[in-house]
Amino acid sequence: MLKEKLKDFNIILASGSPRRQQFLRDLDIDFEIRLNEVDEIYPDHLRENEITEHLSVLKSDAFEGTLEPNDILITSDTIVWFEGKALGKPKHFDDAFQMLTSLSGETHTVITSVTFRTHNTTHTLSEVTHVTFNTLTEEAIQYYLDVYRPFDKAGSYGIQEWIGFVGVSKIEGSYANVMGLPVDKVYQYLLNLVS
Repeated sequence: MLKEKLKDFNIILASGSPRRQQFLRDLDIDFEIRLNEVDEIYPDHLRENEITEHLSVLKSDAFEGTLEPNDILITSDTIVWFEGKALGKPKHFDDAFQMLTSLSGETHTVITSVTFRTHNTTHTLSEVTHVTFNTLTEEAIQYYLDVYRPFDKAGSYGIQEWIGFVGVSKIEGSYANVMGLPVDKVYQYLLNLVS
């Protein structure tokens, strides 16, 4: 249905994330991938969705002036928010171990912002999901990091992997959002945009 409505548009996903790319494939949307390197730096005073919105727009701004009238660019950013600070992608193994140790037995928030840019408009939406972890042993954390190496993921984990099956006790909100894209909101926005 959406694929037919988008037939006169060129969807551009500006993300190297395999999960985000797979989500668009699963929505049966034709798209291309374009990547522009951006320094993902944000002002210290920003909090929660202010951070993801800033970074998502920053990634979108890298394409300003390059879009054709029928292009729809999609950029996004995801963080884990816990105890008043953002947990991004870990810098190394010890950083990842520390992140997962701190999340063990606690509830954290996963926030994703998605920016849609056309030739003359820009719109950003955000989604918030609360995730509660069981208490994780050091052995379980070590195993997960050794085997799954989630060093490209915010908060040092992928909920669709082993840790999600054994470590997550409760989710409030969108599961897909925790994987990096609130797919239902993306679908609905694109549908409204071209209807």
